[in-house]
Amino acid sequence: MIRRLGLGRRVQSGRSYLLLMNMKPIPTVIVRPGEADRLLAGHPWVYQGAVQRLTQPATDGEVVQVKDHRQRFLGIGFYNSKSKIVVRLLSPERVEIDRAFFQTRIREALAVRQKHLPGATSFRVVNAESDFLSGLVVDKYEDVLVLQTSSLGMDTRKPLIAEVLKELLEPRAILERNDIGSRKFEGLGEANGALYGTQEGPVEIQLNGLKFGVDLVSGHKTGLYLDQQANYQAVAAGAAGKNVLDCFSFLGGFGLHAARAGAAQVHMLDQSEEAVARAQKNAAANGLSERCSFETVNVFDWLKAQTTTQPHEKVVPRWDLIILDPPSFTRNRASVPDALRGYKEIHLRALKLLKPGGTLATFCCSHHVDAGLFLEAILAAAYDAHKVLRQVDTYHQSPDHPIIPTIPETEYLKGFAFELAR
Repeated sequence: MIRRLGLGRRVQSGRSYLLLMNMKPIPTVIVRPGEADRLLAGHPWVYQGAVQRLTQPATDGEVVQVKDHRQRFLGIGFYNSKSKIVVRLLSPERVEIDRAFFQTRIREALAVRQKHLPGATSFRVVNAESDFLSGLVVDKYEDVLVLQTSSLGMDTRKPLIAEVLKELLEPRAILERNDIGSRKFEGLGEANGALYGTQEGPVEIQLNGLKFGVDLVSGHKTGLYLDQQANYQAVAAGAAGKNVLDCFSFLGGFGLHAARAGAAQVHMLDQSEEAVARAQKNAAANGLSERCSFETVNVFDWLKAQTTTQPHEKVVPRWDLIILDPPSFTRNRASVPDALRGYKEIHLRALKLLKPGGTLATFCCSHHVDAGLFLEAILAAAYDAHKVLRQVDTYHQSPDHPIIPTIPETEYLKGFAFELAR
């Protein structure tokens, strides 16, 4: 159980609650009228513009309590005056943010993974806001953990968090991959290296029984896109006997699952020479090389070249299953129109290459492009290509990346499968 402070009850007065045995009052952030409802519903972010006043000076990174304008307690969290998110709430109750707190929260997060991804040995252990630990991500790659801290409060507690992870998961090594751009908004610089143990060279992991070599030091994100783990199998379920085109293939997640499922041939495209080389090694490690081919190429250029014809020529569809899993096309709302044009373009080209009755499995990981906008871009492409689509499946991020509906930021990956009806 999480240890509660004082008498363990809520105090509705205007006085700050007392912290620990020395009875030292902690700063209180009072939010403006109308700002409390979102926080009560479970969203953990208090923006600078929502703050009415601070009862006393607060040190960046320390714990503060948050109250509404009527002095009603809303929760406690980490404070940072340098960030647009001035408070990241951690609990709606008065608890001490100590070793026992992190033990409880991480145990709870592990229980979710054990329930929804039983048998998985590589997965996301902690997914920040999804696990009520705003600013903390922990990924498990077999016996190596990779940690990211995107908030000052979490960053200053890295040694404590590492100790808890060692106790709960007994890893061989814990690596820090704090090269994400969002840290600069918290006044934090880059920080990479080992927090515990050592790790050199790629780590071999298992995803759904397939072997993947992963570079945890310089690979994308923390090394691999773990959020597609469940979707790899779902898409591959219909690949037997099919000619498969895997666009933006990275380390071969979708392509190798399709090959193992019995695809006749899988062709993988990615612009990264390093990723393609690693995907080839992964294919060999799983005995799937004969069914797989690879190209290092700009996928947009490749699709355009394959669908560009002379007058009176027609594109001859070659593929039974096409997979589109591009990187995010937008990092902010201002670039959404450009992103939608990009999504429309790749779908227009892909649909021209898809055989009648074939399947298009497509994904979008851009948070600012919701499922509705993504679907509109796909349908606009189908209209221009004179194709009619039959929707046969919907995809989401794997359950080790939980979605909390009251925290829209926790849902970013969306996908669809369509059959080409005509």
